[in-house]
Order: sequence, then C-alpha cells, then structure tokens
Amino acid sequence: MPFGEDVLAFRVCGKIFALLALQADPLRINLKCDPEEALRLRELHPAILPGYHMNKQHWNTVLLNGSLPPALLVEMINNSYDLIAASLPKALRAELINKDTNK
Repeated sequence: MPFGEDVLAFRVCGKIFALLALQADPLRINLKCDPEEALRLRELHPAILPGYHMNKQHWNTVLLNGSLPPALLVEMINNSYDLIAASLPKALRAELINKDTNK
C-alpha cells in the first residue's frame, strides 16, 4: 500500500498494474490500457473515466458500480497485467512465463 491505507496496489514483478481505491464509494480501480482502447471504452461506458492521478492517455479509472459486465472487468484487469508484464525486462518476462508453465 505505497499510497496509504486506502489504496491497494496490485503488482507484477514490482510494477503496478492496478490500483484499487478502498475508501471510494463506489469502489474504483485504475487499470493500464492501450490509448486507443482507453478512449473507445470511455466512449462506450460512463463508468470508465480517464485515469485519476495517472497518465490519462494510458490509464482508466473504472467505477465499480455494477454497471459493467463482470467479463469486461476481468478482460480489463488481464489486459492491464499483460501490458505491464510486456514492459518488463526480458529476463523477468521469461521468469513469469516459467512460473505460469510450472503451475
């Protein structure tokens, strides 16, 4: 919780891919997103906003108010993880792949 007790940070190899605001009502989560996809999602869904306190081109804030299909939330979380994992150094990416195949 590097931003205080009210923000939970989810990381892959030390890099944040999601931030969950625990005290927000409704709950909200910041997720990394491809810039074009971020704009498309914001146009389609009122609960998806430019990333709060983040680079608004690359991050969305998603209001967890029940208006979005759960499958879309899972897809957005997985996409954020994948974008951050892809930005890791080659050795760390290989380590992640090895962990996934050894499950």
